[in-house]
Amino acid sequence: MTNPEDYAHLLARVRDAVLSGGPAPAAPREVVSDSWRRSLAGGVDPDGNPPPVVYSGADLRDLRAAHPLAEVLPVLRATLVGIADEAMHLMIVTDADGNILWREGQVDVCLLADRVGLAEGTRWSEDAMGTNAMGTTLAVDRPVQIHSAEHLVRTIHAWTCAAAPVHDPDTGAVLGAIDVTGPLRTRHPATLALVTAAAQLAEGQLRVRMTARDEQLRRRNLPHLLGLRGAALLSASGRVIAAEACGPLPARLDVPAASLSLPDGREALVEPLDEGYLLRLSRSTRSAPRKPRLELRFLGATHPVATVDGREQPLSPRHADILTALALNPAGMTADQLALALHGDAGNPVTARAEMHRLRTALGDRIILTRPYRLAADLTADFLALPDLLRANDLRAAAGSGPLLPRSDAPVVREQRDELEAAVRRAVLDAGDADDLWGLAHSPTGSQDLEVHDTLIGLLSRRDPRLPIARARRDRLA
Repeated sequence: MTNPEDYAHLLARVRDAVLSGGPAPAAPREVVSDSWRRSLAGGVDPDGNPPPVVYSGADLRDLRAAHPLAEVLPVLRATLVGIADEAMHLMIVTDADGNILWREGQVDVCLLADRVGLAEGTRWSEDAMGTNAMGTTLAVDRPVQIHSAEHLVRTIHAWTCAAAPVHDPDTGAVLGAIDVTGPLRTRHPATLALVTAAAQLAEGQLRVRMTARDEQLRRRNLPHLLGLRGAALLSASGRVIAAEACGPLPARLDVPAASLSLPDGREALVEPLDEGYLLRLSRSTRSAPRKPRLELRFLGATHPVATVDGREQPLSPRHADILTALALNPAGMTADQLALALHGDAGNPVTARAEMHRLRTALGDRIILTRPYRLAADLTADFLALPDLLRANDLRAAAGSGPLLPRSDAPVVREQRDELEAAVRRAVLDAGDADDLWGLAHSPTGSQDLEVHDTLIGLLSRRDPRLPIARARRDRLA
């Protein structure tokens, strides 16, 4: 349906039906229905909910002056205001709480906007004004377009809007939203792409400015830094910009604080600078930090868990596959090799890199190094220790350990699982101990193995109560 007014009538019927609990002529978009639920749960009145005025006068001026998006406002004006004027739209910029900081556009459209409270200093978050592009894009952290009766509040059904979030390139936090809003008849499918491009341009400008500040801080302090041993420059947010003889450091540290403990146990002092911080390692802890400890218990594990320095970290099946591959390849693996090990010929190194990024975020970047990907921790893994159990003739423990990641279909895991199962099976069969064979017969590895049951039956005495059980299972297998 391309006619904006006809489409608006359909959306109004959908909204009224959904809110009344009756049958709807069509289903609302998922992003809209989810927003309606959040808004109604927050107490928003669908039939009349004026936006609260939270800032005015000097308070609004101070908020604008201090806000990071003030730096990129000239770029946004050059990108959006001219287009918005021609299309009878407004350009709106909010903070992360949905408060409108700037609103620019044609006078006639601004007057129309004033009637519904679409003005500077008002709050348009979902909990304040229900479903709307600005509030919803901040709630879901992605670009959103909302048209007519997709707005929960009836008084703004005559408007159409598109918005995109803007993120801080330093911390990744949402700084606010950029929105293009206009009367119903001005709806255009390209508006969402336009506002998304403007948000990306704003983030690019913020990144350029951040890089310039980093370089300025580095130039001012580098001579002093080079004269120290075990020191680092940090940005105002705690991001490490430069380091001298510090060993591995996290990408970001929790500042401000006069002193802090690094994740590896080293102690450091933090001194404030004009635009950041100077971190200095305590003399007693400048030696190379101890390696973190990583323990993997993957034999028989249907819900794998890694233990990092005593802290348990649940793993997704794919992350368990990655750790298995790295444990079996201590020299490291490239993204291409990892993709092949995880997915075979259909593997994609881009997907492997993305999964690795998520895994390093979950475990900490001290556990897995890059170029190539490799484990940097003191590793203990039950599947690596299993051959030692066989060599030590501890067959009972080996037979009862279970298969390696039994639910995994990654080629590298399947191959290692098959090798370990074959080694355990052969060792137990060759040893000829009835108790070990009984344990193997009741494990996932041996429960369907006819030879294991035949051998077990031959070793059990006639009076052994396990004999009829073994025979019954053998007969079912046969």
